[in-house]
Amino acid sequence: MALALMLECRIPMKSQFRTFFLSPMMVPVASVVLIWQVLFNYNGTVNEFLMLFGAKRIDWLQSEYSMIVVLLLFLWKNLGYFMILFMAGLANIPKALLEVSDVEGASAAYKFFNIKLRYLSPTVLFVTILSLINSFKVFREVYLLTGDYPYESLYMLQHFMNNTFRSLDYQKLSAAAVVMALVMVVIIAILFWIEDRFGKDVEG
Repeated sequence: MALALMLECRIPMKSQFRTFFLSPMMVPVASVVLIWQVLFNYNGTVNEFLMLFGAKRIDWLQSEYSMIVVLLLFLWKNLGYFMILFMAGLANIPKALLEVSDVEGASAAYKFFNIKLRYLSPTVLFVTILSLINSFKVFREVYLLTGDYPYESLYMLQHFMNNTFRSLDYQKLSAAAVVMALVMVVIIAILFWIEDRFGKDVEG
């Protein structure tokens, strides 16, 4: 949302910024994994850069920093798409409301929280649900980077399901699948309830 609001303003190199954030959408998974291996390998680019300042090498994917590496990967892949969704939501806000608020002397904070954010509530809901779904899909990259048994902070539910499937433990596999489905349904239901409470006056 912050990037969409920034690109809504008149800033230099706006199209270049937009292209930079959208380019990861065109990169296949195998290339993403290769880039992250080059960057965060024990002998990778990041460690070589840190050593210039006297820091020690870090095994990024086998340490407490592993979750940060995956978080950066998730953001790099998804920021551009979510930014475009928020830009589309901002474009659908009635210009008349914003013009009236300017005439009335409303502050930028008031316009954001009482007009823009209200009209963006369906977009916020959609992006949140999409983020939740994509957070489960990031397992592909983690699996290709770290294998069946990664560092404990990266051991995902999909790892557990994969490993129980290989050991033919179908009872645990079925229980994990049901728990995952129930948790996602509950979270999405809560998000819909929040959006309904927050955005129904806008829809009216």
